[in-house]
Amino acid sequence: MLHPIKITSTLADETRFSIYEYMLQHKKLFTVQEIADEFQIHSNVARLHLTKLAEIGAISAEFLKTGKGGRPGRVYRIKQEGIQLSFPYRDNSTILKWCIQLIDQLGEEALQQAKKISYEDGRQMMQQLIHTQKDTLPLSFDEKLAILTKSAQQIGYIPEVIHEAHSKSLLFSIYNCPFHEQMKENGEITCQLHESFLRGQVEILFGDSEFAHFESMLHHCDFCKYKITIRS
Repeated sequence: MLHPIKITSTLADETRFSIYEYMLQHKKLFTVQEIADEFQIHSNVARLHLTKLAEIGAISAEFLKTGKGGRPGRVYRIKQEGIQLSFPYRDNSTILKWCIQLIDQLGEEALQQAKKISYEDGRQMMQQLIHTQKDTLPLSFDEKLAILTKSAQQIGYIPEVIHEAHSKSLLFSIYNCPFHEQMKENGEITCQLHESFLRGQVEILFGDSEFAHFESMLHHCDFCKYKITIRS
């Protein structure tokens, strides 16, 4: 396991971290030149950033044949499992796996109780963020959206507002699922608990809302996509 200082020092560079986020968002193979062009940096600088990210296991490097003869070119892709940073080491993922497996074995009643817990946790987390803005209460729609965006950035999505005839909707794609490892064995339960958590966050801000989950990593999509119609 890499030392935490190695990981944090690598990601401390603003450009390097932006490259990592960009690759995480787009989930495809990248060449050095594509990264250099996107971030308007020299190809040698782009190669250095990619090499550093590969050294800490954030991305992988491989050779790809072009089909045009000659030497295969080096390409880079994001690693879906992400980077785990814990100091001192704590294995929270194993406990989470045990809990999800227990819910699966106990059945529907246990799942519904777990969804209630995750929903309330989402509400409480958002209430704490709202409390930091207590001097500006009541919050405007844009201020509420800013709070949701701040929370959302931690797990890799940015809400987008859709203005419709008689309502407003939020559209977002989660490209950095915090429960990627749990998706492999207990995807259905994991997705339902995550959605309950998100629902709690959104409803404490905007009231009763209609959730539509129309793309899912569970069904081999690149992103999880939600549309949330705000009723109030």
